[in-house]
Amino acid sequence: MKINFAVIGTNVITDRFLEAARQAEGFSLRGVYSRSMEKAETYAKRQGAELTFDSLEALAACPEIDAVYIASPNSLHASQSIQMLKGDKHVLCEKSIASNQREFEEMRKAALENQAVLLEAMRSVYSPGFQAVRENLHKLGKIRRVSFQYCQYSRRYDNFKKGIIENAFNPALSNGALMDIGVYCVHPLVSLFGKPERVVTSSLKLSNSIDGAGTILVEYPEFQGELLYSKITDSRVPSQIQGEEGTMVIREIPDPQEITIYYRSGKTENLEIPGAENNMVYEVREFLRLIEEKDYNHKYLENSRLEMELMDEVRRQQRIVFPADEN
Repeated sequence: MKINFAVIGTNVITDRFLEAARQAEGFSLRGVYSRSMEKAETYAKRQGAELTFDSLEALAACPEIDAVYIASPNSLHASQSIQMLKGDKHVLCEKSIASNQREFEEMRKAALENQAVLLEAMRSVYSPGFQAVRENLHKLGKIRRVSFQYCQYSRRYDNFKKGIIENAFNPALSNGALMDIGVYCVHPLVSLFGKPERVVTSSLKLSNSIDGAGTILVEYPEFQGELLYSKITDSRVPSQIQGEEGTMVIREIPDPQEITIYYRSGKTENLEIPGAENNMVYEVREFLRLIEEKDYNHKYLENSRLEMELMDEVRRQQRIVFPADEN
């Protein structure tokens, strides 16, 4: 089965997506959307797409497009996804999938009403590495602590310090450290363990009131967790899941390919992970599978809902408000 895709967005992340998607059987790039037709045509020529659009209405109505990959700013995810879903297009939407839970619920409603697949492009959770994490949790005994962290200094922060505010640090676009990078910790947490009973958070605010870094403490009935994220520092510390019988060390939570279990007995187990150089290929394959199986109310929607619910609470405590929250 061949699925004809269009992409919304002509940035670096779209380049990486297309590089990965071409490794997935059934993927075919047919169209490119940009607000600028000149930019759409230039990108389409470079990527080998036949159709170009500078109108979302025309893209949604185009019968030659089956699915759309959305890599626009977070603040546009909901409106663009809903428009595509109502045009009977399947949607693979970049993380964070929406600005808030309310927007996500509207997106999910549109997907179910129009019998279309909506999937968040949370690349790590579709990978063999994440499946290995899930399948080997039982070896740790009773889970007592989870520590996920992703701290990566952004080159855009250098511009921020010069007074140049790019998308990644623009609250008007529903961005910031939590939405851009903290989500890589939040989504795996709720995917593995569900909704926490209690959440306490703090963040380091920058001069425009956006978060540059943050910490989330969570509490479950039998264990505690901490999520650390930053766009203004780097970290070399891996993520961990600690149980009474052993500790699982995950070198990089956004790309879990190096995973080791250290047992209390002294034994060490390195998990064998078949990894792709570009792990976005796994989200494409899963998206195509959901389309083929017509699985519109799939399990990943609930994980995205829990992600947005938790991040809404984090932002409430941190007093981070986006324009999208007030619409």
